[in-house]
Amino acid sequence: MSWIYLILAGLFEMSGVLLINKFNQSRNWKSFILLISGFGLSFIFLSLAMKTLPMGTAYAVWTGIGASGGAILGMIFYKEPRSFMRILCIGLVLSSAVGLKLAG
Repeated sequence: MSWIYLILAGLFEMSGVLLINKFNQSRNWKSFILLISGFGLSFIFLSLAMKTLPMGTAYAVWTGIGASGGAILGMIFYKEPRSFMRILCIGLVLSSAVGLKLAG
């Protein structure tokens, strides 16, 4: 169950990153509440996952999902560059998180 919590935490982290951009585009209460909710849920699920998962592994996977997912969503929704090097680096981030799990 802790891995499900961790994946949910990562997904809410990704939504929080998207909501930062939405908040910057339209600074209103709705955008602010959504932004706080996205990151708040991310931290709640991360804390639930860390009850049984090692801190280093949980944090690495959480940040890996958030950083990689944010970059991928930026490419999809905001037409950010899709160069081979960016995609390779996203793959390295994700494989590093998996490597931490396998090594621990």
